[in-house]
Amino acid sequence: MTDILLFVSVVVVWGLTWFAMHLQFGTAPVEIAIFWRFALSLVLLGGWLCLTGRLRKPAAASIPWLVAMGICLFSGNYLVLYRSAAYLSSGMISVIFSLASVLNALNLWLFFRQRPDARIIGGGLLGVMGVALLLDGDHGGGLQAGSLTGVGLALAGTLFFSLGNMVTRRIGRFDLDLPKAVFYAMGIGTLVVGTVALTQGYSFAVPLTVAWLGGLVYLSVFGSVIGFLTYLSLVHRIGADRAGYTTILSPVLALAVSCVFEGTRWTPVMLVGLGLVLAGNVLAFVRHRPVPVPVEVEQA
Repeated sequence: MTDILLFVSVVVVWGLTWFAMHLQFGTAPVEIAIFWRFALSLVLLGGWLCLTGRLRKPAAASIPWLVAMGICLFSGNYLVLYRSAAYLSSGMISVIFSLASVLNALNLWLFFRQRPDARIIGGGLLGVMGVALLLDGDHGGGLQAGSLTGVGLALAGTLFFSLGNMVTRRIGRFDLDLPKAVFYAMGIGTLVVGTVALTQGYSFAVPLTVAWLGGLVYLSVFGSVIGFLTYLSLVHRIGADRAGYTTILSPVLALAVSCVFEGTRWTPVMLVGLGLVLAGNVLAFVRHRPVPVPVEVEQA
C-alpha cells in the first residue's frame, strides 16, 4: 500500500508541475522564475541535509561532473523548457518531455555501450510520430513556425535532461550520494541562471501575484524537493525501472489539467498522437522480467 501511495504521489506532483510552470510564464523573464525556484529549493534541501548531518564537502574529482550536472539538469534544460511555453501548452510540453525515457536508453547506448533492444527503437519512432500528430492536430492542418520552434525548444530541454542523467550515472562512481549531488549541482545551476539573468540586465524582483507566487511555491517545495525525495524513496523500495513508469503517466495528468485550465481542445488526430507517444514509452520500457538498472535522475 505504501508503494502505491508513493507512486501515485510522484505522478500527481510531477503531473501538476507543468501547469505550475505555465502560471509563471509571461509575467517575468524565465531566468528570474528559474532562479528563484531553485534558490528556494536549495535552501530547503540544504537545510534538510544539514539537519540530518548528511552535508559533506564533495571530492575535487567530482566537481567537473557536478558542474555538468548543474548545467544539464538545473539550468540549461529549464531555460529552454520554460521558453517552449511561449509556443506550446503545458500538456504538450509534458508529452514531448516523456520522450526523455527513450533518449536515456539511446544515450546509455552511446556513452556506456548499453545496447537497447528493438523495442527501444520502435518506441522512439512511435513517440516521434505521436508528437508530430499532436502538433499537427493542434492547428487543424500543417505545422506552424511557432509550433516548430516550441517543439524544438522542448526537445532541446529534454535532451539536456537526458544528458544530465548520463552525468548523474558517472557521479555515482564517487563517494557522493544522490541528494548531496543534487544539492551541489542545483547550487551550480542556480548560479548559472543568475549569471545569465545579470548579463541580460534583468531585475531579480518577483511579480507579486497569486498565480506567480503560487507557482513558485509549488515548483520549489513540491516539484523540486518533496517530489524528488519521494521519487528517491520509491526507487529504493521498488527499483528505478519500475519507478520510471511515473514519467509515462504524469503527462496524462498534465494534459488533463491543460484541457481544464488552458483551453486545450482535442481533435481525433491529437488523440491518436497521444496514444502513439504513450504506447511508444510503454513498448520501450515495460519488461516481462525485472532488470536492475542504476539509480538515475528522472524528473524535470
